[in-house]
Amino acid sequence: MINRHNHSRRLIFLGALAGAVLLLAPSAGIEWIDPRLVFRNGGGMDSRIYWDLRVPRVLASFLAGSSLAVCGMAFQAIFRNPLATPFTLGVSSGASLGAALAVWSGFHFSFLGLSGVSLCAFAGALLVVGLVWTASSLRRRFMNTYTLLLAGVAVSFFFSSLILFIQYLSDFTQSYQILRWLMGGLENIRFNSLPPLLILFLPAMGIFAFLARDLDLMTIDEELAVSRGVEVPRSKALVYICTSILVGAVVSLCGPIGFVGMMVPHICRMIFGWTHRVLFPASLLAGGIFLTLCDTVARTLIAPAEIPVGIITALLGGPFFLWLLVRRNGVGMRGNS
Repeated sequence: MINRHNHSRRLIFLGALAGAVLLLAPSAGIEWIDPRLVFRNGGGMDSRIYWDLRVPRVLASFLAGSSLAVCGMAFQAIFRNPLATPFTLGVSSGASLGAALAVWSGFHFSFLGLSGVSLCAFAGALLVVGLVWTASSLRRRFMNTYTLLLAGVAVSFFFSSLILFIQYLSDFTQSYQILRWLMGGLENIRFNSLPPLLILFLPAMGIFAFLARDLDLMTIDEELAVSRGVEVPRSKALVYICTSILVGAVVSLCGPIGFVGMMVPHICRMIFGWTHRVLFPASLLAGGIFLTLCDTVARTLIAPAEIPVGIITALLGGPFFLWLLVRRNGVGMRGNS
């Protein structure tokens, strides 16, 4: 009972912190914009900057961070490994290949507020989903953890080599555009970019919430999960499909922003424990807060210039990854030695 009350208080605090971040982050930039003045005075340049540029960017960073953190939480559960990330199965490399091809071929158009690069990136992510699905099915061991992992790693390496080949064939401008996209960033986000992500985000979060008990049991042991009535292949398939499509949408919109899906769920697990009924909302809120703060730092640290947010998350994630590796008595995944 005490633990439940503690978790409830922590979640309430996290929710209040998320609200404060969403309210204050749009004010930060080259110049601080007082939100009270924006709400009082409907017009003016400050109001346009606030509503047209900063607010959609903050909302996108919160949605992207929440998506990556929850997907990382789910992958860490089904792989029973705290080092698993949403990019484990190669979705990021597929999206990156699609974006690189779009830049190299000059594929410029927009649809539903999304650029040709974003649409090609999403198509590349879906291609990886299909290839990994097919490769694991051909071995007749679909949804076997190790089969999925090996298929994802193989596809990821192959697509990464194709990206290098495309960069080699590109001119200087195209090569720079590809490299810049691979760093991840939210500077081109507008309000019309958000609905496609939101349409995928809401049902995916509902499915993850529904699978909370299944994830608890699969984290401990798959045989135990089966004995408790969990259809493990079905649950893994749902996690894989939801994670892959949602991460593909995030990467197509923001580029491959690394380490969010590894760090945030692991830290939340240390604070909130293993129960996914609590871990799910904690990861959702903490992921949004984390990426929003990172993006705020990225656009203010050397203003008026910006740092790609993927660099900020990598600077934080690299040391965290090493700390996780060398930690002898740290928190591992249940059932793992």
